[in-house]
Amino acid sequence: MKKLAKTVTIISAILLMYSCGHISNTKTFSKHLWKNSDKEYTKYRIPSMIVTQKGTVLTFCEGRAGDGGDAEDIDLLVKRSTDNGETWSELAIVWDDGGNTCGNPCPVIDQTTGRIILMMTWNLGGNGEDLHAIMKEGDDTRRPFMCYSDDDGLTWSEPEDLTATCKNPDWGWYATGPGIGIQLKSDKYKNRIVIPANYSYSTKNETEWGFKSGIGLGAHVLLSDDGGATWRMSKSITPRCNESQMVELSDGRLMMNMRSYNGMGCRAISYSEDGGETWSKIEHALQLVEPVCQASIIEYGQYDGKKMYLFSNPSAVEDRVCMTIKTSFDECKTWSNAKLIFNNKAEYSCLTVLPNGNIGLLYEVGLVEEDWKDKGIVFVSIHPDDLFKPDTLLDNLNLE
Repeated sequence: MKKLAKTVTIISAILLMYSCGHISNTKTFSKHLWKNSDKEYTKYRIPSMIVTQKGTVLTFCEGRAGDGGDAEDIDLLVKRSTDNGETWSELAIVWDDGGNTCGNPCPVIDQTTGRIILMMTWNLGGNGEDLHAIMKEGDDTRRPFMCYSDDDGLTWSEPEDLTATCKNPDWGWYATGPGIGIQLKSDKYKNRIVIPANYSYSTKNETEWGFKSGIGLGAHVLLSDDGGATWRMSKSITPRCNESQMVELSDGRLMMNMRSYNGMGCRAISYSEDGGETWSKIEHALQLVEPVCQASIIEYGQYDGKKMYLFSNPSAVEDRVCMTIKTSFDECKTWSNAKLIFNNKAEYSCLTVLPNGNIGLLYEVGLVEEDWKDKGIVFVSIHPDDLFKPDTLLDNLNLE
């Protein structure tokens, strides 16, 4: 009888662990999560991903109608997974404003309340691909907005316009992220929420960007010390940088990692020693090769007894190809390992740590340059050991 009781107890404990999500599949696998061949939208772009306090994986992106351009009829979408990405919900619409643009998702979890804060941007959709038409010359400029969810991403609040406190009137183009925000853990600034953002500004330097004379690009962050109730802007980081992401280092400093137009074929970085209020002069991260594209950077946590940071981007100088994850074990000073994830056209990406300890990567993929039907956004769950195995081919994963 005691043996039977012991067996029942063990079985009950195993079943409880399964129900709580403590045991789950940690193999490496991929899923073509958003397919451009789907009928709902013409194109899916700008991936973002975060894990809630309940262990739900949320993936966000832009659902683009029409020609699929950057400034047309765009809805902000979300899918949910409660089993580490094995299965996913149908898409849900977070924000649809008719023919206008609702995009650039940049979520963060307030760990004190569990609230999911989602920063976004809006602009009139009728201006099409001409980015300067939605700067100062247009009928309206690009604006930052925020909404939130208190039920694990099932429903979302009405978007709130943050233009008055989060955008300088002299700025034109504006974008939150794209990617994720962070909540600080160091004692001095504990629980501060920091959202990376970027903008365009007028300049007399005709060679600063090259897209059009008189236009410059800069980055900054949005700061909140009250759980997102109020926001303020940091000092700016210029010149020639945008589409920023950041990590908090062990000594409490923040490191911003930015898309760069510096002509050196690599990322730009900047540091803050005061919780994001001010930033250092731009430096060049020569190991982080880029073709001028968005990228993702996160703290994974402990791996093999050391703190590990992860960085993902299309690791090439001229073309957006070869989605790669790099690792750092020295506070992002050097990057000691590079793992090819997809050996073809790939663009924007977002990293996260899944509840089961795997690395989650959400990235834009293009299988055939001339055919958008084969493109979309892919989710990959990667066992961290596979980043360091030379015989593991992650670029041949099944995308069906």
